[in-house]
Amino acid sequence: MTRPSLKTLLGNAASGGALAWLYGSDLLAASRARSAEVSAFLELPPLVWPAGVLAATVGVVGVVLWGLVRGRSEDFKGYRLLPILLLCALFVDLVRAENRVPLRSEEISLLVLGQFEEKAEALSDGRTVPSDPAVLQPLLADLEPPPYLVRGQRAAAWSLQVRPGCEGPVREAPGLAVGTLIYCVAPDRKTAWVSLVALPAGERFGLPAVLSVDGQPHVAIVQPTPPEEDAGEPLALPLAPSSEEEPTVSPETMDAGALAPAPTP
Repeated sequence: MTRPSLKTLLGNAASGGALAWLYGSDLLAASRARSAEVSAFLELPPLVWPAGVLAATVGVVGVVLWGLVRGRSEDFKGYRLLPILLLCALFVDLVRAENRVPLRSEEISLLVLGQFEEKAEALSDGRTVPSDPAVLQPLLADLEPPPYLVRGQRAAAWSLQVRPGCEGPVREAPGLAVGTLIYCVAPDRKTAWVSLVALPAGERFGLPAVLSVDGQPHVAIVQPTPPEEDAGEPLALPLAPSSEEEPTVSPETMDAGALAPAPTP
């Protein structure tokens, strides 16, 4: 009974393992995103595509096993199907990825925090930061919906919670919904700390929590913008002396004796 070469067997094993790992994890993520409390996706991941690739993988593996059981030699074309399937699936993924948004959920959330910080500082009077919810709420109007899914549905809109008399930023926010901006104002209104309820950076599923990076809460700090100083009047340049004020020297006094005392002999 003939057998394919070890290189062919290893190539099929590697291709089958890569297909199972890549598209099995995609299928698991797509299924979990539809029921998780919060998931870090802008939209639901596709479910049919990874399921179809995995179904094709199972069929091709069956062909390879049939060839091994039948003792088919190296020239059996069924041994080439798994590497071909892997290359075709990766090519389709590459084409589909061209239309996807390259930013991740946590990156968009960090951008939103930066934008809110700039807009809030622009509302300061130069001495204190804004603290009226009615003044701060319109800043959310131009923001896109939060980049997270809540039980398979995109979070509807950002919300704002203003907390006066804070000594620092919020580190825990139990019970708050994803997409909540927590605006904490210091007692002297010289500083405000802005936190965001989302998922910790790097996590794809979980419960709502304050956005953190490397285990540390990410906070935007709002401070009063000092008023621009007036430029004032330009300094007056000294006027050049007029021709009437210029000293005149006659040609007769241009000798050395007229300009400086002659040396004593």
